[in-house]
Amino acid sequence: MHSTREPRVHPIPILSLRPTQMTVGMREVKEKRKRFREQKSAKKQQEMIGKHMIPVVFGPDERYYVVDHHHLARALHDEGIKDILVTVIGDLRMVEKDAFWGVMDNKRWVYPYDAKGERRHFKDLPKSIGDLKDDPFRSLAGELRRAGGFAKDTTPFSEFLWADFLRRHVPRKLIEQDFDHAMEKALQAAKSHDAIYLPGWCGPAGDD
Repeated sequence: MHSTREPRVHPIPILSLRPTQMTVGMREVKEKRKRFREQKSAKKQQEMIGKHMIPVVFGPDERYYVVDHHHLARALHDEGIKDILVTVIGDLRMVEKDAFWGVMDNKRWVYPYDAKGERRHFKDLPKSIGDLKDDPFRSLAGELRRAGGFAKDTTPFSEFLWADFLRRHVPRKLIEQDFDHAMEKALQAAKSHDAIYLPGWCGPAGDD
């Protein structure tokens, strides 16, 4: 019996990969680009790419649908990388085309919400990694997790759930004009009981 995670030996063109979400946090993408550039030699950069294979689902149209690491894929694309290694975590080639997105949704392999946190039709999903839009709240959520505001969790798209929570507690303008102040507000909100339902919630700051 073979593993469901099946690495593809041949690199796949990044622009042929189909996203399963509409947005990324561009601040996070820039950070990943910076870390990639810090790998000074081409050999080290290739090693980094090899260690971070992109998990994908094989669709009925013979395309690969990215189910995680959209930020990394976008960062590598913006750095001029043409091809990337993928790991196939699901094969849905036998699914009828008109049923595909329903199956993806049921398995929580797609997140069709726009930069305002509003659900959109599956046909509105971007057709390539290069078309992903910026959601500043996704950047704030990523930074919040790194700062210990919530724990890493296996819940699919957990950082988007936090982004939607932060959307109601931190003004977008503040994120764009004073990210550090926005982070203070985000940390405060993350420790409140209002956030108790979110994945990775760490509890109120004052509880012993």
